[in-house]
Amino acid sequence: MIFLGKEKMAKDKSQNTGKFTDLQTIEAARNVLEGSQKKNRLSRLMPFLGPAFIASVAYVDPGNFATNIQGGAQFGYLLLWVIMASNLMAMLIQTLSAKLGIATGMNLAEHCRKNFSKPVVIAMWVLMELVAMATDLAEFLGAALGFNLLFGIPLLAGAVLTAISTLLILGLERYGFRPLEAVISSMVGVIALCYLIETAIDKPLWGEVLYHAVIPQFSGSESVLLASGILGATVMPHVIFLHSALTQGRIVVKDKNQLLKLYRYEIADVVIAMGIASLVNAAMLIMAASTFHKSGLSHIASIEEAHRTLEPLLGKAAKWVFSISLLVSGLSSSTVGTSAGQVIMQGFLQRHIPIWLRRLVTMTPAIVVIAMRLDPTRTLVLSQVVLSFGLPFAIVPLVMFTCRKDIMGQLVNRRTTTALTGLIAAFIIALNIYLIYDTLF
Repeated sequence: MIFLGKEKMAKDKSQNTGKFTDLQTIEAARNVLEGSQKKNRLSRLMPFLGPAFIASVAYVDPGNFATNIQGGAQFGYLLLWVIMASNLMAMLIQTLSAKLGIATGMNLAEHCRKNFSKPVVIAMWVLMELVAMATDLAEFLGAALGFNLLFGIPLLAGAVLTAISTLLILGLERYGFRPLEAVISSMVGVIALCYLIETAIDKPLWGEVLYHAVIPQFSGSESVLLASGILGATVMPHVIFLHSALTQGRIVVKDKNQLLKLYRYEIADVVIAMGIASLVNAAMLIMAASTFHKSGLSHIASIEEAHRTLEPLLGKAAKWVFSISLLVSGLSSSTVGTSAGQVIMQGFLQRHIPIWLRRLVTMTPAIVVIAMRLDPTRTLVLSQVVLSFGLPFAIVPLVMFTCRKDIMGQLVNRRTTTALTGLIAAFIIALNIYLIYDTLF
């Protein structure tokens, strides 16, 4: 009894510490918005960093590993510009999602429920649940594959470890938003550090890197297909819904001037987080181009092949760093995917299920794939095709709501922003339709 009492006291203290950290963050943010915070720019920015870092995990998930490795191995640095362009598009889309939550105090799914008819809402919910499962399939497989490559653990056991690890990370939510933001941001940092090391090891040709980062080029229909795959793996529908939920109640202000300042700080959050994600994606392709393509191994098309080939080309360190980055990517993105699923269900249906039950349901397809011994990398790529089906149903409503003054108030989109986002949406949808058609037919 004494032990249980101490355990409860420790738990309560931990929870209070987490909530206190949240209160500190909110208080610091309000001081900045009110102009009473006189510290340097970085100190003023810190309370606002977090939501975009959680969202950015979806941009460095195992699906990106699969498409970026294939693109670099087959075409060298040629498609590097696609990564840069995709992430610029993603920055704009995620900024609009964050703005929707800030301006209205409601997330994208809740706006859909409020503004669309019930049959449309139900249809969108079903589609987004399928998207959430496809997302989780890719991320779950990536983490299981990371356990397998790093420790030699069988894929099925790796899948079980992934489920347990995800639940433990998600358990941080009970202590407030800041601890979870800190852990996810740290995991993004680990992935970035891994690829910084990889880039230093593989010694890319920086002149070609800079050239192909800004000059759009293709080399046949296969390069167009891979470009579509890279884009499809970059802009994710579930994280568009999630980002609006992350900002809707994090820091609440009513004053118009403070609201504009809050939005500017959230833009900085998006630019920094998505900028890091962009560099990580670029580093993935650069690694594949500088090792496999350069060595004439353009046939490398799977994560396992890439891992196996890295050691003779770059040494054991590169192989280990690659495995660690894949594992951390899978665990962090699987955690974020589960959170997105909760947001989608709550928003569309006003229903909430225990996190362990959602984890169990969404992990089932991955368990089936592993049990059937299907090719993990091929399954990852196909999961990106499923995600493509759901993308228009996230981007189009986002543009519709953020261009309405009766919803957004003073943070309503400018006409140029709406036009640009509309063009980006049309471009992404067209490329994804091409990807779906070419993959399935």
